Amino acid sequence: MKTRIFIIGSGVVGAATGEGFLKAGHEVTFIDVSQPRIAELAARGFDVRSEIDLSDEPESLLFLTLPTPNDGHRYDLSAFSAGTAAVGRALAGSPTRHTVVVRSTVPPGTTEGLVKSTLEEHSGMVAGEGFGLASNPEFLRAVSAAEDFAHPWMTVVASRDPQTVERLRDLLSPFGGELRTFADPAQAEFIKAAHNIYNATKISFWNEMWLVAQKLGVDLDPIAATVARSAEGSINPEYGIRGGAPYGGVCLPKDTQGFLGFADRIGVDMPLLSAVVETNDRLAAIVSHEVEEAAHAAADQLRGPAGAARVVVGSAQERESA
Repeated sequence: MKTRIFIIGSGVVGAATGEGFLKAGHEVTFIDVSQPRIAELAARGFDVRSEIDLSDEPESLLFLTLPTPNDGHRYDLSAFSAGTAAVGRALAGSPTRHTVVVRSTVPPGTTEGLVKSTLEEHSGMVAGEGFGLASNPEFLRAVSAAEDFAHPWMTVVASRDPQTVERLRDLLSPFGGELRTFADPAQAEFIKAAHNIYNATKISFWNEMWLVAQKLGVDLDPIAATVARSAEGSINPEYGIRGGAPYGGVCLPKDTQGFLGFADRIGVDMPLLSAVVETNDRLAAIVSHEVEEAAHAAADQLRGPAGAARVVVGSAQERESA
């Protein structure tokens, strides 16, 4: 079934998203404020406009694919906020119920925070009643955005409204790949941020190892290729993803600590590995404190009338190890 779609922000992500929907047979309009970008898309034969007008439109999906660059250690949401406000004003002029879908990469909580409040302020409507709201983060690489949209390996959809989730499932599932749905948009936003941060961390990890390899005069490439196939963290998707459980056992503490000393002796600073050890030590202390408090609470509950402890219960918590 053909769906009416608006792409709000028509850069790399917006263009790939809109073009993908067009090829799938949907009716798509691109919205952008950049005149060169508008001219470029128009030259490609797309319906592109500088403003969004929903006054005579049927029920539509409005995808926010606006830029959210970083400004130091924060996201710059100025352009994103301005585009969202424009969508809110367009909703106010429409008698039809539309659904706004946040596809931009934003901090967790943005959809139900900034986006919801901005849309409600400028539309005079209430989210969930006057308009639908959802999150559908993109997983597109700049060099292959169109191909990645056409053949996704993972699609994530989140909305408080089950009908909105199903509508987006129907729209996106024909493209293939694994599709996961959530009721809380913050989960979808968190997934996208963690996705990128995980990739960045893996790159930095191997760059840090490359510095050690350079110092030793060995070729890192076959080492990295072998570890990528031997390490359970690389080949087992379930390994290491339990939050709140520090690593333990023998091998992981021994080698993280020992390799730091080895690197120091050969004159290589390893800030990422140092942070790995520091984070694990901090979490181990937190867990130990929580276990102690739980044990004291349990002992207090089991004390007899005279106040003497009748039973002391101890437990050991297993940790991930090599």
